[in-house]
Amino acid sequence: MSFFSYKAVDASGLSKEATIEAVDRFAVARELKEKGLMLVDAEEVIGKHSTLDDKVRQLFGRISMREKIMFARNMGAMLEAGLTLSRILSVIERQSRNQKFKDVVGQINNEIRGGKTLNEAMTAFPKVFSPLFISMVRSGEESGNLSGALKTLSGQMEKSYLLQKRLRGALIYPIIVMCLIAVIGVLMFIYVVPTLTNTFKELHIKLPWSTQLIVSTSDFLRYHTFAFIAGIAALVTGLIFFKKSAFGGQLIDKVLLRLPIIGVLVKESNSARTARTLSSLLSAGVSFLTAMEITRDVVQNVFYKEVLEKARLNVQKGDPISSVFIANEHLYPAFVGEMTSVGEETGQLAETMLGIATFYEGEVEQKTKDMSTIIEPLLMVLIGAAVGFFAVSMISPTYSLLDSI
Repeated sequence: MSFFSYKAVDASGLSKEATIEAVDRFAVARELKEKGLMLVDAEEVIGKHSTLDDKVRQLFGRISMREKIMFARNMGAMLEAGLTLSRILSVIERQSRNQKFKDVVGQINNEIRGGKTLNEAMTAFPKVFSPLFISMVRSGEESGNLSGALKTLSGQMEKSYLLQKRLRGALIYPIIVMCLIAVIGVLMFIYVVPTLTNTFKELHIKLPWSTQLIVSTSDFLRYHTFAFIAGIAALVTGLIFFKKSAFGGQLIDKVLLRLPIIGVLVKESNSARTARTLSSLLSAGVSFLTAMEITRDVVQNVFYKEVLEKARLNVQKGDPISSVFIANEHLYPAFVGEMTSVGEETGQLAETMLGIATFYEGEVEQKTKDMSTIIEPLLMVLIGAAVGFFAVSMISPTYSLLDSI
């Protein structure tokens, strides 16, 4: 890909000069023609690899899952309507409001015009298109049913996206409330408590242990504010690096699986994700071993990755995949293993997996709603206990003073 400085005119004769990235001058002419412009002159800009805007977009630009879902869905619909792939990509490029995604689609379109297939062009953007996405596209192109593969893909991605969104939504409310409580608490310790502390000191009141605890905490936050902020930042940074490490990630995944309510959600959400991914890939004609590899990469919990890798190796030896699920009922519920066994016996594994995914997605949706209902009163009790402790601790010295008068 190179940059070209071009001069073009539109239908009314108005000239336009700009810079565009393309494979060659012919690609520049084709792209401008689709935009209703006629190329007058184009010169390659030597030594210009990327503009400042391009660098900023590469560093900070983000392509959301929703955009990728709509990309797959729109492509499938337009292919079914009979539009050529190049024209579809041009339409999507013009419609996209995300400049980074617009650049990606434009580069894919140029590669396709240069003779590459869609899945080959997508492999140049591994951070945008997952192995699942590329494999589904490849399977669709090889089978001659790219529109159907893209529709299946968009449906699978949307279900996974909604599942993840429900899980995050169930946790984000208590996290926000707890963060707000922490911020308000720190502000009270810094600005409110010192006023009351000065009063107690002037009256020479003997403070109970709870009040002394609050006063000591207030003094620390007042006189060591930057140390407190640095400590919080260091703690957060440490947790991030710990989670990214092999040991830390494994430990966190193990803890999540053993938590009373969260553990069930983790098991059912991973079961749903495994089943739906396998169903989509097998329905699209992807080989079983490749489908297992991609599914292993899709799940996030390290223990599920290990089970799926073991399943892939067992399948290579000729063993049924259901045997691995049945042997790991501490991760996959018994229903998954039994239904998978039925699917293998009847030769309808893809359809059975789809049924498993639908069932557990419904279970996760219901449990997240129930969890939200339970969390709200628990938060109210927690907030009430914290406020009550603070109030009693700050008021009790006043009662001690009144008793001594």
